[in-house]
Amino acid sequence: MAQVALKGLCPRCGARTLFGSLLGFADWCSVCRLDFAQFNVGDGPAAFLTLILGAIVTGLAVWLELAVGPPLWVHMLLWIPFTAAGVVGSLRLAKAALLASEYRNAAREGKIAGPEA
Repeated sequence: MAQVALKGLCPRCGARTLFGSLLGFADWCSVCRLDFAQFNVGDGPAAFLTLILGAIVTGLAVWLELAVGPPLWVHMLLWIPFTAAGVVGSLRLAKAALLASEYRNAAREGKIAGPEA
């Protein structure tokens, strides 16, 4: 699963066909024809990464402020690009890992049993 996420590999055949754009999945694998649209990655990775990366950036910014006390423009120069690069880089990995996990575990949408069950 780690190789799928790191390299953008198809979870079925291992070809580098998972992503069609920087953060968007391809419609299907051009080698084995696995339909990537059947997997529902949703906003889960973005929500977790926002919390995790936000805590890291906030902690580092507070530490820098207390240790050095730089002007505001230094904080902006450091933390805006750091946050943007961290979100884009880690979102790609998180989305690919979640898709690979869904494929490996044959995860499907849950269904509620009717009263006859």
